[in-house]
Parts: sequence; C-alpha cells; structure tokens
Amino acid sequence: MKNARAVTMEFLEDCQKRCDENPVFRTLSCAVSKADLADAAYDGNRGRNLPMTFSIDLCSSTVTNQKSSGRCWIFAAMNVLREAAAKNCGMEETELSQNYIAFWDKFEKINYFLESVIDSADLPVGDRTLDWILQGLGDGGQWDMIVGLVKKYGVVPKSAMPETYQSSNTGTMNRMLNMKLREYAIELRTLISEGKDPAARKDEMLFEMYQALCICFGKPPKTFDFEYRDKDKKFHADYHLTPHTFYDKYVNVNLEDYVSVINAPTSDKPYGKCYTVKYLGNLVEGTIRYLNVPMDTLKDLVIRQMKDGEMVWFGSDCGKYGDRTSGIWDQDSFDFEGILGGLTFGLTKEERLDYRDSAMNHAMVITGVNLDENGKPNRWKIENSWGEDRGQKGYYVASDKWFDEFTYQVVIHKKYLSEEQLQALEAEPIVLEPWDPMGSLA
Repeated sequence: MKNARAVTMEFLEDCQKRCDENPVFRTLSCAVSKADLADAAYDGNRGRNLPMTFSIDLCSSTVTNQKSSGRCWIFAAMNVLREAAAKNCGMEETELSQNYIAFWDKFEKINYFLESVIDSADLPVGDRTLDWILQGLGDGGQWDMIVGLVKKYGVVPKSAMPETYQSSNTGTMNRMLNMKLREYAIELRTLISEGKDPAARKDEMLFEMYQALCICFGKPPKTFDFEYRDKDKKFHADYHLTPHTFYDKYVNVNLEDYVSVINAPTSDKPYGKCYTVKYLGNLVEGTIRYLNVPMDTLKDLVIRQMKDGEMVWFGSDCGKYGDRTSGIWDQDSFDFEGILGGLTFGLTKEERLDYRDSAMNHAMVITGVNLDENGKPNRWKIENSWGEDRGQKGYYVASDKWFDEFTYQVVIHKKYLSEEQLQALEAEPIVLEPWDPMGSLA
C-alpha cells in the first residue's frame, strides 16, 4: 500500500492514556467481561413496549425446530403449508416432512453444482465466478426453490419421512459432500479439457451422491399411508398415497400463485423491476425472480394478505438486534453505543447491502401484526423454527423499525399486486452477479 501509515508506539500510548482517563471505561469493561455483548447491551425496559398481542393474529401452532441445520426456508414454507393441511383435515395442527423436501433439495443442488461446473468449464482456476460455484452446497434456499421442489416431488407428512440425526445436524455431512463435489469438479473439468463428453460420468456421480443422501436422510417414500385424528378425535386413514396425491388432496395450495417481493434500496436496483441471480437455484429447470419495491409498498402487500387470513413467508437478517430469550428484534432495545464507549452506528439499509454489513440470512413466517389507531403497523408477530425454548414458546415480536431495516423479502399472492407490478414481474429479469446481496440464501 502506497504511503500507508504504520501504528506507532506513541500513538498506542496515547490511546491507553485516553482510555484510562475515561471515567466509565473500567465499569464498561467489567460489564462485558463475563457476558455476551448483546446481553450486556440489552435494555429490558424497552422490551416492555413490544407485547405479544396483535390486532391481527393468525397462528399459534406448536413451533417446529430445525436444530443444527440451515433449513429455515424449508421449515418456514412447511409451516405455511401445514396450516392449509390442518384446515383441510379438520385437525388442530399437523406437521409436514421437512426432511423429505431437504433430501430433494440436496439432490437437486448437487445436480445444479455439477451442471454449473460443466457450464463454467472454460473459466480459469481463480476466476471469481468459478470460486463462487466451488463454494459448493449448503442448507439454505429461496422461495422459488421451494415452489420447484413441491411441484416436482410433492410433499409428505412428517410421519412418512421423519427427521434423522444427519438431517437435523448437517455440518459434517455438508463438509464431506462438498469435499467430494470439488473432486468431481476437477474430474469434469479435466474430461471437458480433453474434449470428452462428461454426461455418463456425471450420471454416475449423481448416483453416488443419491446413495449417500439416502444413507444420511433415509430413502424418500414413493407411497405411504396417512393416518390421523381430527379435532373431534375421529380417526381417519388414507392408504397408498403418493407425495403428489397427498399434496393435491390435503394441502391444495397453488404455489405458482405466489411471488417474491423484495426491498433492496440500492442504486443498482431500481424499484419496479424484476431481478434474477446467476448461478442461484437448485433445479436447473427452475427460475428465481424478485420484484423490487419500496418498503411501504412491501408492508402494504403483507398487511393486505394478512387481513385476508394468510400468513406470509419472509426473509430477513436475523443476526441484528435480537434477543432469543425474550423473543425480541428491535434496535431500540439494545444500547450497543453506550456499552462500547460511545461508538455510533449509522449505516442506512442501502449502505448495509452495498458494504456487506447485512443480507437475508433467515426465513420465518409472519403470523401477526399490530395496527395502531391510524392503521399503521408498529410490531409484527413471527413464527420461528428454533424450537419452543427460544422466544415466547418459539414466537418472536419485531418492532416496525426493525422490520423496515432488516426485512428483505416477502412472498405475496399475485392477486394483491397491481397490473403494473405483475407486468414488471413477468418482464425479462435483470441478471445479478452470483455474489450480489440479493443472491443470499435463507
């Protein structure tokens, strides 16, 4: 670096002197010496302003638990769909198999990875796009990826494909699968460089991975029986169902009627335009589309859908200003500025995205909203998938201020969109680079 200035001993001595002269330096140091920074900064008095009561409250089902996995987007989608299944069956509540969807997601992602390696075979080692592809697969996903999986593979009740240790604890499995995928990448790139057709070898790679997934997740059922008791304790049994017949009969939600609406207030993404992301997906035949709108428009769409009794799948940055014990997301409930000796934090939402401070990293379900005397939202009820021992029996409350700054995506029925918005969504999408913040996975 030209003309870079090194840290001098004199500068360090001055820093120490100024710290020693600060009357609260020692007190603050003591406060955080045996506590998490967020716990030390948490203001319980502020949290009282966010009660778990809402003018619109759609759901209080038992919260699910994704455990040590990154399948929040799957859990959130299944939490939405299970409400339809429970209603159609006359049950208090039910649960759909997240493991079943996760199996097919992993398998399709493996195929997507291999096809991406083939597609990018002319790129040199060290190319940024190739490096992005070689990150391999994880647990995360997007709404359109759920739509593709359900359309292709259907769904099953949890009893037909329950959790396994590996489905709930995916770290080691993912690490080993990715190690093998990078080995496959070398082999495929070598075959192509030698002018050979990689198709047959790729199919064998897919089989090897399919077998490994069956070992880890269990074999996905082709047919199964569905037995349950309704609200009146009456027993029901339906035999020899397939994942598709089960979905059509007991869930019966047309997922293609729902679209992804985002709020990305960055200069490179004008509002009212449709976007997609290169090398983002699981099914190679699938598509990812977002409609970018102002936050006021996004919230209006959410509230209109909730007023009609429908919950909303959404994606946010859950790592900001949250307390998992009390179940709160709210900037005003934390005094990081005070606990850190007067540091100030002033990034805008646009700056957080542009400078890699924030992006969508978690999907959940909006199940309630409180509207004030002017009909404006001031807090939101959120169904999470971290188990009942977090938050308030697994439910959280987010301030409207937090919602504005850290919510990036919602899923809305097309009927709530204007004709202009629908036309924008159907237009040829603007293609974003793989590393764009809107390419992040929940």
